[in-house]
Amino acid sequence: MKGNIIYKKIIPARSPEYAEFPESLHPDIRDFLAGQNIKALYTHQAEAFFHAMDGENVVITTPTASGKSLCFYLPVVQEILKNPVTRAIFIYPTKALAADQYRALLPWVEALGEHRLSVGVYDGDTPPAERKRIRERANIILTNPDMLNGSMLPNHSKYGFDFIFSNLKYIILDELHVYRGAFGSHLANVFRRLTRICRYYHADPQFLCSSATIANPLELAKKICGRSFINIDKSGAGMSERTYCLVQPEEKLNKDGIPYGKESIINVAADLLPQLMERKESFLAFARSRKNVEILVKETRDHLDAAGFLGTARKEEISGYRGGYTPLERKSIEQRMISGELLGLVSTNALELGIDIGKISTTVLAGYPGTRASFWQQTGRSGRGSGKCTNYLILANLPMDQYIALEPEWLFEHSSENAIVDPNNLLIQLAHIRAAAAELPLTLDDGALFPDLGETIPVLMKVDEVRNMGGRFAWSGGLYPAGEFSLRNIDQNKYQLINKETGKNITEMDEEQAFHEIHEGAVYMHDGDFYQVVKMNLESKIVEAVPFHGNYYTVPGSETNIRIIHRHKKQQWERSEFSFGDVNIADFVYMYKKMQFHNHQNLGFEQLTKPLSKNYDTEAAWLRLPENVVRQYRNLLQPDRNGYYVRNNHFEGLMFALKNAALMVTMTEDSDLGVAMSTNALELSGSTSEEVSLYFYDRYVGGLGFAEKIYDLIPKVTEQAIRMVSGCRCKNGCAVCIGNDRLDRNVILWGLKNLSEESELTVQKTRNTSYPDEKNAKWDRSRQREFTLSDLKEKWDLFCSRVKENSNTFAGFFSMVSGLEVKDSSLILYLRDPFYAEWANMLENRTGISNVLNTYVFLPGDFRFAILTDAKKPEDTLKREKMMRRYHTLKKDETYGTE
Repeated sequence: MKGNIIYKKIIPARSPEYAEFPESLHPDIRDFLAGQNIKALYTHQAEAFFHAMDGENVVITTPTASGKSLCFYLPVVQEILKNPVTRAIFIYPTKALAADQYRALLPWVEALGEHRLSVGVYDGDTPPAERKRIRERANIILTNPDMLNGSMLPNHSKYGFDFIFSNLKYIILDELHVYRGAFGSHLANVFRRLTRICRYYHADPQFLCSSATIANPLELAKKICGRSFINIDKSGAGMSERTYCLVQPEEKLNKDGIPYGKESIINVAADLLPQLMERKESFLAFARSRKNVEILVKETRDHLDAAGFLGTARKEEISGYRGGYTPLERKSIEQRMISGELLGLVSTNALELGIDIGKISTTVLAGYPGTRASFWQQTGRSGRGSGKCTNYLILANLPMDQYIALEPEWLFEHSSENAIVDPNNLLIQLAHIRAAAAELPLTLDDGALFPDLGETIPVLMKVDEVRNMGGRFAWSGGLYPAGEFSLRNIDQNKYQLINKETGKNITEMDEEQAFHEIHEGAVYMHDGDFYQVVKMNLESKIVEAVPFHGNYYTVPGSETNIRIIHRHKKQQWERSEFSFGDVNIADFVYMYKKMQFHNHQNLGFEQLTKPLSKNYDTEAAWLRLPENVVRQYRNLLQPDRNGYYVRNNHFEGLMFALKNAALMVTMTEDSDLGVAMSTNALELSGSTSEEVSLYFYDRYVGGLGFAEKIYDLIPKVTEQAIRMVSGCRCKNGCAVCIGNDRLDRNVILWGLKNLSEESELTVQKTRNTSYPDEKNAKWDRSRQREFTLSDLKEKWDLFCSRVKENSNTFAGFFSMVSGLEVKDSSLILYLRDPFYAEWANMLENRTGISNVLNTYVFLPGDFRFAILTDAKKPEDTLKREKMMRRYHTLKKDETYGTE
């Protein structure tokens, strides 16, 4: 194996703890369990049954493979046998998991008889005849949130759904921890709509939930389901002995024996998997991306081919498993694994959930999955039988992975992270209030479900989507508002990447991802094939690409500008002030660099013809840096060959360390959270009395609660950052601990510690003053805005010329400005025509104008701008009246014109 086991932990086997069958358990259920050789319940299963029978909402957080499904089955089947019209809806995050649970329920149906217990999977793949059978007869309906949102709730009064909701006794929510971020916020609002409909049909269902081990199961369950819960976390299930091995990839040496990097985690895994196959160990390997799944399968098969007749394992005994495979392909792979035809699978986190693929003796994680909850879920797939199991975690050269290498017990001894969800995201609420209004008229009682209902109804009335109907507000808009949004993300702007030569659709992605990954000139990899983007149409959202056979990949260059809209709260933390509030994010992608394959050398920069910008409002937490940190970091800045002080930027290292610490402390993925420094950080002439702040912001419109959680946990985030930077094994600083080996780790560590306690910085000669890409320093010029707010009035004509030269939208608008004023952090633009000013103040236009200003002008963090009208002049009034007469004349000519 191309790696060394640096830490091994053995968790000893644990004996099960049993409880007798409850006296109230139905005799037929007892008989069925006896037939399955179940002579007693685990203690947590009995506890869950008692709480469910008492009418309580229950969330179960016992470990993987502890028999959580039986905690659901017992109370549900008990109620169905007692009252045959009882209905239960089982909700799973994926179709595959629902289908797997359907197979697990079939023995119950066979034993009890379909006339007493009927089960069905109701999703997008269910044929019409089977849907009809399920609506009419099924006691247990297995589905997913998307089907509940888009089919069942909008049609609650049709097709027999009214009978289902009238008799709905239980809602089962499996894998609760998956519902975080946008997905969780959407589901919380789906359940708000479900509550309204159940109330309409005089039903009040109980919730039974299961979750991986997380720090806040009761909080998460209440936010998503809108009810209070009790938590069962002590497992009575037994456990076989489990061994955990942390693997550090070997260093790669040049011809002189000098290390220049480490083996990739894929190479290490591809070396390990054939060894497991030779030993006939069944395994499940997890890779972080679809691309890595395919690469790992291919390289493992190549290893087996190279062994030839010397090996006993066959390349046909390993398969991939990921999104993109058809349902039939996935089902076939699952059956081949269960039957033993396959020895192992390489999967994305699609198999992190509890789909049955038979007994697994070994798991291999090619990289830390990002949270302890996911780590325990993935390694929990092994050892579900009575035998011992082994779990390998191959550590990538990334901050979290290498922190685990330093402190392995952090992984095993600390509690899991918080799962974060914000049900009150305004954009998500608005989408579901519209859907709710189309399902049933909105009433005063609905204000208890939707906190912002009072602000939403006037907006919907203004656009004629609801009307007042005797004190209630009825829907008068389009036919199907529930179908206008996706539960799995917020950004509905989807871009299609098309192979220009074949017309084939390569992939689809949201706008922010598209701007960073498939801008013009970008090299994009899909299933092992490379494409280069040749055209991006922002109106049709069609992106054209052609096959690419070059020797480089591309990395976008972007910049984020933040404007504070409103501060909701602040706290003084040690030497720093920490705030939370609403902000506006302007994200610009303006260039890309070409990086050579294998050695990752920078081959140069290319400017985009027109910068791509995305502007949205969200939530942020921001930390005001102490003056001494700002002063010292500015003193360390170095000029490039064009004189711009952008090198040796330790602000970036500080951001890198704090972001990775925040990701570890909260259950947050890199794509959920952005970080940025206020734009005045690199302004050497700036006064230290001006605030320089570091922002953590949610990368979703309206925010989803990540930044607010960081606001609450900033001491823990800072402590974690200090541990990660100080504990790194590098000599002076590296890409793992501070993001850039040209920065000084001691300076970053000093800055982190000075957030709470002031000290002097002693820095010897600055390292790495010579940069290999100096010939490409022109890139830095694009980052330096030509204008400041204070000199904009004086240089207004030059500003308008620059905007026009670059063919920016709104160049014509700026030329129409009759005057401007700069007051502190505010800009006032004056226009002569009142309607033109009103037109410019429309949200879409203000956003575009703001983006152009951000592109060319160095703006403060609290920047504001207004568009006003000059004092009315008599000639303007006369012109307006004349225009109106000409309009009526035109309409008259159209009416009476010759045919």
